[in-house]
Order: sequence, then structure tokens, then C-alpha cells
Amino acid sequence: MTESTAPQSEHRTVLLRGGDVHSPADPFATAMVVERGHVAWVGSEGAADAFASGVDEVIDLEGALVTPAFTDAHVHTTATGLALTGLDLSGARNLGEALALVAAYVAAHPADRVVLGHGWDAARWPEQRPPSRAELDEAAAGRPVYLPRIDVHSAVVTTALLDLVPGIASMSGYRPEEPLTGAAHHAVRAAAHGAVSPRQRAGAQRAALARAASLGIGTVHECGGPDISDEEDFTSLLELAAGGPGPRVFGYWAEQVGDEKDALRIRELGAVGAAGDLFVDGSLGSHTACLHEPYADAPHAGAAHLDAAQIAAHVAACTEAGLQAGFHAIGDAALTAVVDGIRTAAEKVGLGRVRAARHRIEHAEMLTPETVAAFAELGLTASVQPAFDAAWGGEEGMYAQRLGAGRAGTLNPYAALLRAGVPLAFGSDSPVTPLDPWGTVRAAAFHRTLEHRISVRAGFTAHTRGGWRAVGRDDAGTLVPGAPADYAVWRTDDLVVQAPDDRVARWSTDPRSGTPGLPDLSPGAELPVCLRTVVLGQTVYVRPNE
Repeated sequence: MTESTAPQSEHRTVLLRGGDVHSPADPFATAMVVERGHVAWVGSEGAADAFASGVDEVIDLEGALVTPAFTDAHVHTTATGLALTGLDLSGARNLGEALALVAAYVAAHPADRVVLGHGWDAARWPEQRPPSRAELDEAAAGRPVYLPRIDVHSAVVTTALLDLVPGIASMSGYRPEEPLTGAAHHAVRAAAHGAVSPRQRAGAQRAALARAASLGIGTVHECGGPDISDEEDFTSLLELAAGGPGPRVFGYWAEQVGDEKDALRIRELGAVGAAGDLFVDGSLGSHTACLHEPYADAPHAGAAHLDAAQIAAHVAACTEAGLQAGFHAIGDAALTAVVDGIRTAAEKVGLGRVRAARHRIEHAEMLTPETVAAFAELGLTASVQPAFDAAWGGEEGMYAQRLGAGRAGTLNPYAALLRAGVPLAFGSDSPVTPLDPWGTVRAAAFHRTLEHRISVRAGFTAHTRGGWRAVGRDDAGTLVPGAPADYAVWRTDDLVVQAPDDRVARWSTDPRSGTPGLPDLSPGAELPVCLRTVVLGQTVYVRPNE
């Protein structure tokens, strides 16, 4: 890809030509003009000649594909950066390898007040168990260590870290020989993250946003809250993102709202909603998602953090204050509580106002036909993570271990949500699963459960325009005149109109139908390589040596 040597300017006019531009305005577009941070024109190569002499910069795409930049609708930015720059246990193939990685990292970082790791998943290890406290103490040589499970809803820690949390043994979720959950987990997480210096935190945030930009992600939704991080972490991220070129950040703060004063406080933090990881329950991997029936591999049904009455109060207060609300809900019982609570709120403030607020539910995994219909009725957005199915779905995956094959096969029903008219917004929940937008679209199109698969085009829309719609914006996430110039340039093979299964509704593959093509995302095919990412007309990433 080549370009002119015109000087960089905040309001320069740019012509991109000689490639493929993915735009509903012109399905055969090969060129695009960007002016004052917005798309000014898309069209054919011949028509582009009329613009060439009047722009500040011309970029020859050399056959590359231009698409809207991706939006990742659920990210924990600082934790993602700490995982990128710190102790990553996601590659450990067994318990012994994980302990060896801990020992090596501790030895190599003697100055860290607390060692933070991430990514272990005992369900993938032959031992089928996490490290014991004694094993971790030995590997850590007596140092404070915090190791959340991959889903970040439980953690194993060393005795030295427990010693930093007075009263930990009396907190709910504390079990001497098992991973910590609930209040005990939140307490040790706060102690561990409190040891991260402002310099370390800023470095982690920059690393996460740089990784996002390198993957064609132009916007992330930060899901913060008092049980996840802290206000300083949240506000510092928003300030950092606003202060320089890079992916934009919309922040959600997960704290209950009871009145207008609470809503004002949420706004003063810079949040766009009191939503994100406002926990109704936990996760399946940690046995903390709230179910109607017990787990297949545990003699209980998880735990609820909010009931329908609390959900109703939060949604009603947010709706009356003109603030978006939302929740983290994974188990079927949690999702029943969500729809019951929001229905009660709608009875109080009016269904039309609830629908207009576009409240959102994160994860929404164990949906039933009844709760899918309720999402449509209530105007809820499903903020979902297809990589979860890729990681834990299938007949022998973690979902099947926790729930049995029957219930596991009902999880993440994306096709049913789309058929019902429920808006989808795709995300990663990074660092739970990695930032990987094309891989996310592939995971939805090739869902492990056939009837839940959707077309590549639908998945791509959920990961671009869907994220913007989830923050109440209908004018972005697509390359049409007037839209923000958030786009990515990709090196990829031939473009196709692809659905993975004949049962999936698809648009005609005949070129005369005018359906814009997308990269082939078949399993095993090479995913597109990001060459450039642009946010509001400003370049935030250029692939080295391109």
C-alpha cells in the first residue's frame, strides 16, 4: 500500500483508491474520500479521478479491502494490558507447566509488590484441578500472587496475598482449599490491583489499546465497576483514550442506580451507562452462574447477586434519568430474573421508554425461547462473545462438563436472537478471550451448535455497526457518506458472500445481487491482516514495513 507524502493534518482530505470498499452505499465501490474525519464519498475507480487533484493525500490500496473498523463491545482494558505484559497462563497445558510459569515469572520480577497472572483453565488440564494453596505458595517463593481463572470469576492466591486482606476468612466465597469466589474474590482482587502503580496501569492501558488498533478495532466498550476495578482505573483510562490518537473508549460503570443523584454520579465518572458487569450472577466455568437446575458436575445451582426486584429498581431509575442500564447475566435463572425485573420496570415507567433506552445484557448465554422473546419485547441488546462457544462449546467442552450435553447445546443461540429481532453486539470480554475480531465473526458463523450459526455478514454487522447501536448511535459503524471515518485496511484473499450452512438465511452469491463480499472465514482459512486502522480520520495504526 502506497501513499503520497502530504503532511499530516487533523482535517486533511484523503482519497483511498484501487481496492475494495465495503459499503452499503455502493456494493462495487473501490474508492473512498474522507474529509474532516467523516466519509465524504464512496464509489468507483473511474469516478475517483474527479477527486484526485483536490485532496491532500492519495492512498493506493493496491487491492486491499477497506471495512468499517470493528467495535469490541466488552473489554477490561487494564486487565487486558496486564495480561499482555505480564504473567499469561493461557498456554499452560497442565498444572505442572502453570506452576513452572509462575515460578519463572516470580523470579524474573523481584520488584513487583504483587504478581498478577491470568488465563489458567483447569478444565483443559489432565489433572482437572487448579493449583492448591500450598503448591502456589511454593512456586511463588512466599510472594503475594493473584491468579484469576480464565473467566475472572474465581481465583487462586497465595497465603501472602491473603495476609493483605484482613477478615478474608469470614467473607462469602472463601474456601481454604478451593478457588475464591464472591466477596472473598472481590476483596483479594482489590488488594492485588491496588498494588499496581499508576505508571504500570497507564502502560497496561496503552498496550491494550495498541493491540486493539493493530487488529482493526476502532472502538472498545470498557466494562468497569467497583467489583472489577476502581474509579481511578476507569477515569484514567477514559482520560488517556481522549488525550491521544488511538481507539476510542466508551465506558460503562457497573453500579446500581436508585435515583437521579446516583445517575448523575455515573455521568460524572464519564460513563455512558450504568451497565456492563453489574453482576446478576457469575460464570459457568467457576460454577457461579445462577441456574434453574443444579450443575451436572456440582451439587448446587450457582448463586444470584441481584433479584428481580433489584433489577427492576435499577432499570426504572436509569430509564427515568435517561441513562442506559444493563447487567451481566449468564445462567438461565439469572436471565429469567433479568427479564422479569425489566418487565416490572416497564410497567412502572412505560414499555416505550424502556425500549427507547436500549438497555443491554452482557453474555446472555443460557437463553430459552421465552427469554429470547422477552429480549425482543423489551428492546434489549445482547452483548455477546462468540469466542466463548469456540473455547468451551461442543460435546466435550467445558459447557457440556458443567451442564450436560442437552443444556450445553442451548447456549449462545445467535440465530434465534436474530430471528426474533434482537440486536447483537459482539465483543471479546478480553482478557477472558483475546481481542480477535475476525476470529469472533468466524466463531459465530461456525458455532459448534449448527442451529445457532449465523451468516458472516450478520456476524460482521454485529461486530461493527452493532457495537455503535449498543451505545445508542445509528449513524456509525458503516462506510457511507456522513458516517465517522472509522475504518481498517486489510490484506486478504478473494471476497465471498458466505454462510456456513444452507439452513442459514443468506443473500444471493450472484455478483449481480450487489451484496458486498467479505473475507472467507472458513475454519483453517487465513484471517485478514490489518494494514492500517483509522479513527475519525486519524491513523492510529500502520503495520510495520507496509
